Amino acid sequence: MIDAPGGDRHLDWLFARQRFGVRPGLDRVRALLSRVGNPQDAFETVLVGGTNGKGSTAAVLASILNAGGRCTSLFTSPHLTRFAERFQVSGQELPPETVAIALDRLRPHAEEVEATFFEIVTALGALMFAEAGVQLAVMEVGLGGRLDSTNALDPVLSVISNVALDHTEILGHTLEAIAIEKAGILRAGRPAVTGVAAGLLPLLRATGADLWAVGREVQVRAHSLGWQGAEVAVKFPDASVEFQTPFLGAHGARNAALAAAAAWRLGMGEEAIRVGAATAHWPGRLELLPWRGGHMLLDGAHNPDGARALAATLRELVVAPLPLIFGAAADKDRNGVVEALRPHVSHAILTQATFSPRAATAADLAVLFPGLPVTLTASPQQALDALSTFNAPLALACGSLYLIGELRPLLLGTTSEDRERWQ
Repeated sequence: MIDAPGGDRHLDWLFARQRFGVRPGLDRVRALLSRVGNPQDAFETVLVGGTNGKGSTAAVLASILNAGGRCTSLFTSPHLTRFAERFQVSGQELPPETVAIALDRLRPHAEEVEATFFEIVTALGALMFAEAGVQLAVMEVGLGGRLDSTNALDPVLSVISNVALDHTEILGHTLEAIAIEKAGILRAGRPAVTGVAAGLLPLLRATGADLWAVGREVQVRAHSLGWQGAEVAVKFPDASVEFQTPFLGAHGARNAALAAAAAWRLGMGEEAIRVGAATAHWPGRLELLPWRGGHMLLDGAHNPDGARALAATLRELVVAPLPLIFGAAADKDRNGVVEALRPHVSHAILTQATFSPRAATAADLAVLFPGLPVTLTASPQQALDALSTFNAPLALACGSLYLIGELRPLLLGTTSEDRERWQ
């Protein structure tokens, strides 16, 4: 058994590898998996990719599969506050001790093949899931698809939530180029589900996958229940199902519908879909938390497409302009994000995630809010202190998942890991 200091030591080593960056390719992760006995062969895999919405779709799908009696694991990235959040089995986060033991086993092999941070994390998930005896692993794709390390696993079904401009320096500068990269997780002759725009469907169908697309093979109707989520009706080629989701916004309902379609194709029935969709949870994404007699709405919107979905949800909920805590990575399209949100902001409190070296400073962000009052702060805690002077019944925080990951424990009165965050 590895004690806590040993676990910390291995995590220190792992997180230090973030500085080597992203190196797309499958050779290293395949070599790493091979060295530990190809644990991914012990279970079936579903890959869930897309620019936005892939995490929530994966979370709903895993919840449905668990409700249907399948022993299911969920692999997501990045984590919000704890590294172990990335690995769930039957809806429960794996203990840090389990993570430490598996990482101790992986470390010498990872060093030998010069694996990157996310390649190690992918192999770590596969190893722990195999040892936990899961039947099916729902794996959220990290970046792109074709060369992402999760694509070293061979999916029985794949999901592509949507395609938008993000990570263009790696994936390409057009929607078509990004769609081709994401289509790399599809397999000829195997089922797939997607919510991409109609104009991109031919690029996905060219893979030969047995594809169901929202608006074609999958028809979705959603009725907003306000802050309670939505009632969703989904029609498949051979059946239909209705369920309720706690996820907010039209895009939340759409992602839940994608998950339902994927679950149906995996053999889940109506009851599993209803129960799983109703009980799914995805922290930090349009999550409403109490704070000082009011509420804070947290959202991970960090690119223009995500910000537009957030803005549409605020309009749907008829929310008046409200105070915003905002922080963003320096390498993101910050102007595009703020452009979508500006009409919904009464005052911008600008800050930066303490543990993210990629974060832009508050002063860098100030120019994005011309004509609006702004307050500059140096940390999430200072941002909350500044917000407390407004006595607002509702406030919004968004712009970076790393920022949300630091704000959330402050709101809940818990703690987060104090490790530098790159990926």
